[in-house]
Amino acid sequence: MKSKLYVANISFQASEDDLKDLFAQHGDVSSVKIVMNRDTGRSKGFGFVEMESAEGATAAREALNGKEAMGRTLRVDEAHDRPKTDRPDRSDRPRTERPMRR
Repeated sequence: MKSKLYVANISFQASEDDLKDLFAQHGDVSSVKIVMNRDTGRSKGFGFVEMESAEGATAAREALNGKEAMGRTLRVDEAHDRPKTDRPDRSDRPRTERPMRR
């Protein structure tokens, strides 16, 4: 059964391949996603790694939580699904351009 991990404090220079290589030392990796800022295209410094097995996820979490990678101390935890909230349907509204922050 696949198991998803939340990874925080990722170096802004790290790529998804870097993260995959790091976690692959502890088990088979299904997918990696570093969350990017949609305005700047820059990493937000956190992401998710999905491992093929719960054992691999546990091994990776125990080995990598608190360890340094690319100059940053990683925080690795089990990922939890977002709670479902009742949000208004906004699919019919046009998307407006947001100004870039300076």
